Amino acid sequence: MSTGVLIAVIIIVAAVVLVAAALTLRARGAGGGRNLKRRFGPEYDRAVARHDGDVKAAERDLARRLEKHGELNERPLEPARREQYEARWTALQERFVDAPREAVAEADRLLAELAAVRGYPDGGQYEEQLDALSVHHAGHVQGYRHVHRVAHAPLTADGDGPGTEELREALVEGRELFAELLAPAPQDSGRHRADRAARSGREQRAAAGTGHRAHLPWGMTRGHVKGS
Repeated sequence: MSTGVLIAVIIIVAAVVLVAAALTLRARGAGGGRNLKRRFGPEYDRAVARHDGDVKAAERDLARRLEKHGELNERPLEPARREQYEARWTALQERFVDAPREAVAEADRLLAELAAVRGYPDGGQYEEQLDALSVHHAGHVQGYRHVHRVAHAPLTADGDGPGTEELREALVEGRELFAELLAPAPQDSGRHRADRAARSGREQRAAAGTGHRAHLPWGMTRGHVKGS
């Protein structure tokens, strides 16, 4: 075999290897994207939107979050402390009737505190805490964003800020993440199931006895809120 033919064969083999490697990397990338989309759900689409439609940049962002926070294990929450948090959320919901903006600000603080107690980064590192929550609570982390955004929205020169309806919607969304953070870890669920059932029964009996609905603000319309 002449030198020229040998060089041609080597070039062809090298080209085939490079094409095969490129196809393999592309297949792995597509699979990774599918895995990220399945893992993050709606958070995947939000990441793409935040990166102006750049899917690769969004996937790098999500992969970074997963690598950094994927091994985080939520700390257990004792039943007594769980009841304290539930009572605080109920109180801020009731406060919403008279002071919606202050109630949402308290919800923002409470979500940050509860997340930190469960083992997520401290609320003083909001973005870092949010990234970690997005890995483990991708379906409801947007509620925390909404609460935080309206809670920190600046007032206009006329003293206006987010409207009552937007504040209410933010609190409703934030309540979903709050409920997930408050729920026992799977290994603790059996231990606390009876406690939750008993507490639910007490709350229902109390509501029936007083003739009032539990969590009053979430049955309200805008006309029921003072100042709306």
